[in-house]
Order: sequence, then structure tokens, then C-alpha cells
Amino acid sequence: QVQLVESGGGLVQAGGSLRLSCAASGSILSINVMAWYRQAPGKQRELVAAIGNSGSTNYADSVKGRFTISRDNAKNTMYLQMNSLKPADTAVYYCTTNVTRLSGRRMDYWGKGTLVTVSS
Repeated sequence: QVQLVESGGGLVQAGGSLRLSCAASGSILSINVMAWYRQAPGKQRELVAAIGNSGSTNYADSVKGRFTISRDNAKNTMYLQMNSLKPADTAVYYCTTNVTRLSGRRMDYWGKGTLVTVSS
């Protein structure tokens, strides 16, 4: 089994910063794409940023220039540095990853989410 644990969420004022972490553990042979999604109240879950195992990145237009995604392959951990936060960034942030398990099977996993609240 594979577990994803997010941390780093909280309450911050507009213009502030937070750093989210997502640590993967379990029967992992390799981690492929890792990504952050978010879901605001009453809205659909949306992609925030993604990073490939080579370090290539992709961002939602709404966070470009403010958020930075990174990963530490040695620690099976992904990060999301969020700067210049806006009230519109308030959401539950979820990490997800595609993992090649020790069995050779590839599967997608999701964390339980961490709440980010940005006050105006």
C-alpha cells in the first residue's frame, strides 16, 4: 500500500506565504508525476501544479508567478511554495501521485487534503 500525507496548511493573511508538503511512503518502486489539486467550497477540484520525475512543471494560470512546485526524489516528497496568497486561494489542497509499486503495477494515489485559508 502507498500513503500520501500532506502538511503545511493553515490560516494566513492575504499577501502571505505558506509551504505545503506531501510525503509518500509504502511499497514504492518509483514515483512518476506528482501534482497538487485544490477544491474550494462549492467548486470543482482543479489542478494547481504538477511536476514530472525529471522536474518539468506545469501550473494553472491563476497561480503562475506566485506558486512554485518542487520535489525531493530521495525523500519521496513534494512541496508547494505559495507566495502572495489571495482569498481566492482558499481551498482544501490535495496531493496526488502516480506510483510504480514494487509489484511493477502503476497506480494513482491521493492524500486526504490540507486546508488553506487566506483572510482578506
